[in-house]
Amino acid sequence: MPHSRLVRIAAVALLVVAAVPVLAASDPAKPKIAFKEDAWNFGRAKAGAELVHEFIFSNQGDAPLKIANVETSCGCTAVLLSTKRLEPGQTGKLKVTFATQGYSGEVVKYIYVESDDPVQPRIQLRVSAAIDVPPQPRIDFDRYSFDAGLLVEGDELVAPITIYNKGELELRFECQLSGARILMGGRPAVYPVRVASGASADVVVRLDLKSRMGPIREFVLFKSNDPLRSTVSVNLNGYIVTKEQLRQLFQKYKDILK
Repeated sequence: MPHSRLVRIAAVALLVVAAVPVLAASDPAKPKIAFKEDAWNFGRAKAGAELVHEFIFSNQGDAPLKIANVETSCGCTAVLLSTKRLEPGQTGKLKVTFATQGYSGEVVKYIYVESDDPVQPRIQLRVSAAIDVPPQPRIDFDRYSFDAGLLVEGDELVAPITIYNKGELELRFECQLSGARILMGGRPAVYPVRVASGASADVVVRLDLKSRMGPIREFVLFKSNDPLRSTVSVNLNGYIVTKEQLRQLFQKYKDILK
């Protein structure tokens, strides 16, 4: 190989080697968030207990890490952050408290951590538990919304509702709606209404619509000794028209009704 060509190759090689530190130096420093674990299972726990776990995280990058936001999938899970800024190599803690009141069976909740890590700007954490609930009453309904449709002025809104006890202990409840009569077997309901385990009770809500017009949206409030659902509402809907409005509607749509 000619001497001049060898000289040129050596010169190019020296330039490449010299450029490597420059290229490395031009790569900006970046933060890097890393969690020791991204999920935690509390195992079995009694309903009502507060379960606490600390997630440990660190900044494995070469620039300061900033935590922008931490949010949870529901209000039953609270979080407490030890710090919002970590220097390279530093560690922090994210304390998670899960309030189990109102839950039963297998439950999973999520925590979302947002930072200025350019690779992982949003990380999902997870906590789970199996919640044990002691024997108790459990209220349920055949419907949670009743639509009476079109009503004529002076009518009553009449809504039959069946209440079930799907728990192991006796259910006791009462219901409330201002201006309404609550009947059982044609007579005013006597509170508390008692429903044995596995049984049901039928109530009829009769709401006086005197002097009311237009849309109706009411809520029958049921209060019971179900510890998980002590207060439940059933929606009542309808629309009231005058007799003249009803006549006009009939004339307009009579051909369709034939």
